[in-house]
Amino acid sequence: MRRKIFAGFSCAFLSAAFLSGCAGFEKLENPYVYSDRTSLYESASVSGKADSFARDICVVLPDTPSADNLVTSEAAALFDLDNHKVMFEKNPFEKLYPASTTKIMTALIAIKYGDLSDEVTVTEDAVITERGATLSGIKPGDKLTMEQLLYGLMLPSGNDAGAAIAVHMDGSIEKFSERMNEEARKLGATGSHFMNPHGLNDDDHYTTAYDLYLIFNEALKYPEFRKVIGTSAYDTSYTDASGNTVTANWKGSNLYMNGERKTPEGLKVFGGKTGTTKAAGSCLVMGSEDEAGHEYVSIVLKAADRSGLYDNMTNIINKIVD
Repeated sequence: MRRKIFAGFSCAFLSAAFLSGCAGFEKLENPYVYSDRTSLYESASVSGKADSFARDICVVLPDTPSADNLVTSEAAALFDLDNHKVMFEKNPFEKLYPASTTKIMTALIAIKYGDLSDEVTVTEDAVITERGATLSGIKPGDKLTMEQLLYGLMLPSGNDAGAAIAVHMDGSIEKFSERMNEEARKLGATGSHFMNPHGLNDDDHYTTAYDLYLIFNEALKYPEFRKVIGTSAYDTSYTDASGNTVTANWKGSNLYMNGERKTPEGLKVFGGKTGTTKAAGSCLVMGSEDEAGHEYVSIVLKAADRSGLYDNMTNIINKIVD
């Protein structure tokens, strides 16, 4: 009886760990011998064997270099995408307000599940009246494509563009937020919960530095995302509710990309997303590459101010070339 209980436990545990049930056990002469089971798991002959969830992602380990006196923000991290290694971390799992870095998830969903050629008619949901909110300047009745809204979302960090995308895709801010949370769960971003597509403050809207890495890393798989975040300025035109042409020039806010901050020698910043609110502080999720073409994701959350944000980020990405 005890052997049956153990066998049942082993099957349940290994099913969760390897997503393969107990397939292949019948091939073993004695499935209760550990060495026999180990060789089976390592063999590609096991039908239905799946790659581990963390095979292609960076994982924080006990020996990961942690906070030092060069990083004063509340949380920060540096990820080597090619070697799947966490090069530096400070409070990577602390739940914090993400501000407009939220828009990385919004952009990911728009690209992954939407049609960028769709024409969108802006609704009243895009009217954002919160003081200090960043806007792309669209108004109810305006007609734009999803692609245009994506640039309006990511460059001037338009909260109105985020709302327009959400309502077009799912009919309401609430439904789109549910989709954001579902996508976060799929990516393993279990420390996140989203209440809106733009990042305006809500007590129940939060994420972590590690979750933002997971979301950004997924978004980087899409060429459309890379194209948008790699653009410093975007000129476009669309029609308003009366059929008149509206022209817009949207500029990004990453100081490395617009030349206001010097990128460390040997590195090139290829894109990212800033975010700032009173509650979130100054935040930045960023992608960079070294001279060999290896890519990195660096994250700073809740820096005291904009200057401190870039001081922290420079200190972090300097670790790539040190």
